[in-house]
Amino acid sequence: MGELKKAVVLPLSQERRRHQRVKVILTGRFMREDRREYSCQTVNMSPGGAALATASPPRVGEHVVAYIDHLGRIEGRCARVFDGGFAMTVAATLRRRDKIADQLTWLANRNILGLPEDRRHKRFELRNPRSKLTLPDGSTIECRVIDVSLSGAAVAAKVKLPLGSPVKLGRTPARVVRHLETGFALEFSRLQNPETLEHDVGDA
Repeated sequence: MGELKKAVVLPLSQERRRHQRVKVILTGRFMREDRREYSCQTVNMSPGGAALATASPPRVGEHVVAYIDHLGRIEGRCARVFDGGFAMTVAATLRRRDKIADQLTWLANRNILGLPEDRRHKRFELRNPRSKLTLPDGSTIECRVIDVSLSGAAVAAKVKLPLGSPVKLGRTPARVVRHLETGFALEFSRLQNPETLEHDVGDA
C-alpha cells in the first residue's frame, strides 16, 4: 500500500481570511432563477458570502448568479432576506476563494487610501496600441490605448463618452471613470491577468 496523503492544514490566518467580511461598496447585477436581472450593490462581502442591497431580493434558498464590478461572476443561494436587500452564499473552489480574498483586500486598501485605482499596478504601453471600444448597443469605436495596467487603461478616441458608460476595450469589460484631454480613462470590471492583458485589451 502506498503512503496515505497527509491532509493539508491551512494556517489559521489564511483560514480566517476566507471568512473575514469586508465592508466594500461595489455595483453589479444579479440574475434570479427566472433569468431576470436586477441591479445591486454590495454592503459587505467575504470569500464565502455577500450581503447585497437591492429593491428586488430573491426568495430564501433561490439560486442566484451575480456579476460584481472588480470581482466578476459569483454564484450561490439566497441565505436570508433583510430590509433593502439579501445575503447570499458564494459557491467557489478554494482557489477561487483565495482570489476573492486577494481582491477584497485590494479593494479595502484602495478605499482606505482613497485611490481612484490600484497604484501598485505599473502602467505600461502596448506593443500594438490600436484597439476598439464596444458600446452597449454593439457599435464599435476605434481607439488608441495610451497606457494600461491590471486595473484600467487610458485611451484616446475621437468621441467622448459620459462618465460611468459601460464599454468593452477589446474583450475586456470596463467603464469610463475620468475624461482626459484626448480621450478618457477606463476602469476594468475586475483585475486582469498580466499574462493575457495585452491580448484581451487589443483589437478584438
